[in-house]
Amino acid sequence: MKKLILLFSIVTLTISLYAQPEMKLSAQDHDFGTFKEEAGPQSYDFLVTNTGNAPLVIQKIVTSCGCTNPDWTREPIPAGGKGKITARYDPKDRPGKFNKTLSVYTNSKPEIVVMAIRGEVVPREKTVEDLYTFPVGSVRFESNHLAFTNIKKTEKKIRVMQLINTSAVPVKVEFDQLPVHLSLKATPETLKPGQKGIIEGTFDATKNPGWGNLSDMVKIKLNGVVQENVYYYVSVNLVEDFSSLSKEDLENAPVFKVDATTVDLGKMPGSTAKEVEFKFTNTGKKDLILRHVRSTCGCTAVQQGPKGVGFKPGESGSIKAVFNSGGYKGKVTKVIYVYSNDPKNSEVALMLTADVEQPAATAR
Repeated sequence: MKKLILLFSIVTLTISLYAQPEMKLSAQDHDFGTFKEEAGPQSYDFLVTNTGNAPLVIQKIVTSCGCTNPDWTREPIPAGGKGKITARYDPKDRPGKFNKTLSVYTNSKPEIVVMAIRGEVVPREKTVEDLYTFPVGSVRFESNHLAFTNIKKTEKKIRVMQLINTSAVPVKVEFDQLPVHLSLKATPETLKPGQKGIIEGTFDATKNPGWGNLSDMVKIKLNGVVQENVYYYVSVNLVEDFSSLSKEDLENAPVFKVDATTVDLGKMPGSTAKEVEFKFTNTGKKDLILRHVRSTCGCTAVQQGPKGVGFKPGESGSIKAVFNSGGYKGKVTKVIYVYSNDPKNSEVALMLTADVEQPAATAR
């Protein structure tokens, strides 16, 4: 009897050792072909058959991008049973050819099987709303932001943007209270119903005393009426013009060398102020001039001598800043930008960091 039980146990163990699920797919790739973007998400079912002798479990599927959203049979598939893996592709804002993979993890051998889907999306025709994203009354602009990027302090630069009149009546487009360094005009100034035009912007850097990243917020007038609570943004990065410097000039130029570009104030309570001093030296061969110093917000008050004062070669100076912790809480970083006539390092970022601790709120 004992021998019979032992034999039965060995047979059972042998069967269990050789009991394995096996996944067979109807296909390992699918071509959706060419379809239009407006057709929406496409799906395809890969049929799964368990050709093994133990239950098959599809544990997870990892895709190569978020545009592919799979689903699959969640319950174990018995031996000889069938299930499916559904692959979906969302073409929204994804024109062109695609080739994506799905890595299927199971309890069979091999544990990972890679499947693929491909196709080509024909882009939908852009609407007026797509092309002109900034609505102002009955007029739509391509954007609310006209970016001039880098402009040398010695030059003017022109940028253009399209707009369209979407109304059934003519609309005259103007800009209100422009700063002296900025010109904005619509061409044509009065747009007929459905007519397209351009905004031409001219930024004269010689008339702007600032340095670095600057922006203007401009109000728009339609048919003589200022559009309230709507602003057109103009941005620019004003930089010094070093284009005329010779190789010799560059070798003999001033050098702005800071002892440390980052100062950690450590822990400090809220609503307190700490002063920081950034020391620097002109290690170059000509006078160093600090053109401008600005901070990222009003909580950092920068102190310096009169603008344009030169530091002789070998001469040192300092930039002082006062950080007010105010209502901040936790880790805080503020940046001070220094602009100088050092051609190799004309914009330097100095950083203040602090860990602000606010008192715990008292229960009432």
